[in-house]
Amino acid sequence: MLTNAWWRRVATTTALILAAVLPNASTTAIAAPDPYATPASALRPAGTAFDAAPLKLPEPPPVGEVRTELAELHVAPPHSMEGYSRAKFPHWIKQYGECDTREVVLARDGEDVKQDEKCRAISGRWTSEYDGKEFTEARQVDIDHVVPLANAWRSGADEWDNDPSKPRNFERRKFANDLVHSQLIAVSAASNRSKGDQSPDQWAPPLKTYWCTYARAWTDVKHLYHLNITAPEKVKLTEMLDTCEP
Repeated sequence: MLTNAWWRRVATTTALILAAVLPNASTTAIAAPDPYATPASALRPAGTAFDAAPLKLPEPPPVGEVRTELAELHVAPPHSMEGYSRAKFPHWIKQYGECDTREVVLARDGEDVKQDEKCRAISGRWTSEYDGKEFTEARQVDIDHVVPLANAWRSGADEWDNDPSKPRNFERRKFANDLVHSQLIAVSAASNRSKGDQSPDQWAPPLKTYWCTYARAWTDVKHLYHLNITAPEKVKLTEMLDTCEP
């Protein structure tokens, strides 16, 4: 009995000290998502705008830095697609309370987006950076993996998750839900499906004004995740980076 009472006093005192020393936590200002856990987030009344996620698409590094990254990428033939499945890249995971990755990106990349209590976008406006098309219904918009999952598999992701100390599909889950880097973007369903799993030498955004940003994002993501590129891919990325203003 005395031991239990002593532990209760210690726990109470510790809680009071922490409350006095640490700043109050905010449920509406999460600096960065955790791809492996679901942070606590207060539910919002129906119809209010999403305000707990990143506010805009992360900007890829400047062209000079990206050219250095491109030079460092390993050039190799694509790996086999044997064993590939989208299920090996778990998405979309919940990242902000009930909000999954798709809904976070829809809210982040749109204008005047309103969501219901389950984070579903019920209204808003979206402009597709790939082709310039505009939409007012979320169902007309896809969330594109800048570096497609199947392309990542062929580029080295087939060899990920061999570490027995990590949860199954740990690295692929992170890659498929990355809100920190320029890996996810809301675009027209038509452009996303036209692109499929193709690399830049096989498909590039119809809007050439977006080539600079696209090539910077693609190269940076591959560099961050230590993925390979093919020789034709490197040639096309160089061409696209040449469209960047000095």
